[in-house]
Order: sequence, then C-alpha cells, then structure tokens
Amino acid sequence: MKKDLGLYLHVPFCVKKCNYCDFLSKEAAEEEKEAYVDALIKEIKSYKKFAGNYKVSTVFVGGGTPSCLRAEQTKRIFDALYEIFEFVKHPEITTEMNPGTVDREKLEVYKACGINRLSIGMQSVKDENLKVLGRIHNFEQLLEAYQLSREAGFTNINLDLMSSLPSQTKEEWEEELQKTVELNPEHISAYQLIIEEGTPFYEKYDAHPELLPNEEESRAIYQTTKRILEANGYMQYEISNYAKPQKECKHNLRYWERGEYLGIGLGSASLIQNMRMNNTREMSEYLEKSAVPKEMRKDVEFLENRQQIEEFMFLGLRKTYGVSKKEFHRAFGRELEDVYGQTLKKFIEEGMIKEKKDRIFLTEDGVLVSNQILSEFLF
Repeated sequence: MKKDLGLYLHVPFCVKKCNYCDFLSKEAAEEEKEAYVDALIKEIKSYKKFAGNYKVSTVFVGGGTPSCLRAEQTKRIFDALYEIFEFVKHPEITTEMNPGTVDREKLEVYKACGINRLSIGMQSVKDENLKVLGRIHNFEQLLEAYQLSREAGFTNINLDLMSSLPSQTKEEWEEELQKTVELNPEHISAYQLIIEEGTPFYEKYDAHPELLPNEEESRAIYQTTKRILEANGYMQYEISNYAKPQKECKHNLRYWERGEYLGIGLGSASLIQNMRMNNTREMSEYLEKSAVPKEMRKDVEFLENRQQIEEFMFLGLRKTYGVSKKEFHRAFGRELEDVYGQTLKKFIEEGMIKEKKDRIFLTEDGVLVSNQILSEFLF
C-alpha cells in the first residue's frame, strides 16, 4: 500500500523583498527565473523511483512569491509533478499569491493545473501599513485580485494578516479584522509581527521596541483576534490559524502532525521516514545539482526516538486541540505521563495546559506564552 505524502515547492523570487521578511527569497531577472524553473523540473523528475512508494495528497507552493512566475512556467512545473507523482483523487493543492503579481490568465492556468486553494498575502487592509511593511500592492489591488480569484472559481482562499505593527492599537486591529471577515475568505492566517535579524525592520526597531506594541498590547491584540474571528465563524485550530468548518489547511496540519513531506527547490526542507534534510540554500549549487538531489542535501539527520518525541509534543501542541495520549503511546510505546509527568503537572497547575479526556492542549493563557512552554518539552 502506498504511503501518504505532501510536496512543498519553493519559489525563491519576489518583485521586492518586504521590510520584515527573512525568508529565502530575492529579486531576480527573467533569465534566472527561467533557469530555476528548469532546475526545479529536473529535481522533480529525479524522484521517479522514490515517487513509486507514495500517493500525494497535499501540495504547497510557497516563496518568495510563486505568482511572480509566468503562467506557462507554472504549467510546466505542474506537468512535471503529474508526470512523476501519483495523486489521490481530491488532493489539496495550494499556491501563495501576491495581489500585485496576479492576473486573470495566471488564475485560469492555476485552475487548469489543479490548484484549488489560494493563500493571498494581504497582510493589512490599510495602505499606510502596507507601505510601512514594504508590500508592492495596495488594498484596492488586493480587492481586485480577490474578486478575480472568485470569478476564476476558487472556493478555498486564505488571507494572511499581520498584527502588532508599529504604533498599531487594538482598535485599529479590530478594524483590520472586521474588513477581512467582510471579504468572507475560507481561512485567515493572523500572524503577529516578529522582528527578524538581518531585515530593515530589525535595523529600525530592534533598538527601539517602544515603537512597537508592548507585551500587554500584543496580548490584547491576540485575544481580540480570537474573539472577532470566532464570532464570525472562524475556528482557531492552530496558534495563528483560523478556518471555517472543514477548511483547515491540510498541508500545514501535516507539518504539525509530523506527516511525511518532500521539499523541492532551493532551501526546501523534507521529513521522510524520520529523516530530516534540507536542500542547499546556494542558488549556483542548486542550479548545478538539482537533478541529483543527494548531492545538494544539507543537514541530513535521522531523528532518534528522543527527537521524535520532542517534535510530537512541540509541534502537536501548536494545534488548539493539542496531542493525543493514545497516539503518543501508539507511536512510542510509552505513556505520555511517564515521559513528561512533571512538566505537565507544573503547567496544568499554572493554568497553561489543560487535559480533557485523551487530549493535552494549551489554554488561552498558555498560547500567549507558547514559545516558553513548548521549549520545556525539549529534553
């Protein structure tokens, strides 16, 4: 019986790098994009033997900005995927999209390629915020791209939204949320801004945290997000993700539940049979060696039982419904309490973790300090 697999494809290009972004992406000329697409297809075709053991149920095309590729380049990539991999009957296939790089032709090609879920980088409904973030689109362009997507027949759309922006108040964030739910997307990813080293935002704000919402304001923003989105029919299923019923992102759930996935493209990560590995992050090496992936793999590591247990907990507890004690026992042959009894007791007493029947999950207070709590599950 063939095993279930997810595919992640990385497109490391964008029109302009945003002020907060530390992802593996850059601006590039058309010649480099074309060379990269050719290399990506070579990597896909190198997996012919590997693919025979799997059926693909989720695909996620991320970046960068996948929608900065030409429509025919996207088609060639998907032609290669369908040639090499076997897919389940109704796979979830997502592509990220920037409102400033989409048109009707691209959307029609996406549809023809089997893409059935769009993740649109909206980030804010306010043009002044979009300018501060360094986005290439304004809100009017977002509305146009969203309308085009609906007209093209897309019925599963995620909108990314970013909170805790410089000088942002809770009241302003409520406005952002209300305008977003009025668009009626199926899924909303609401991320709090993180100042990453090496970005323009780091240079500007790292030494001036007073220009950003403080911890109390950020907590109020987070609580407001949950209240407003749940009142409008979006259930929180992960720390930063909200969805209408049955519209959770299956590919992202794969990450949090440690399902197998193959990363294709520059810098892409994979988890195959408890082996974690990454493709090279050097473009020249990727272009040269993409047809023989084992020659450009980095950080190849087989996860020992201890590491698997750690991942089961700190990834699984990101989900609002947490982890199952029965699944833990099935996976590792041990009782969860035997491994983490003291840690669980501490956080349950502090009101940070709750136990209900078979499941262990973070409380609302626990989610607010989740990074600190999750680190306690590392040995």
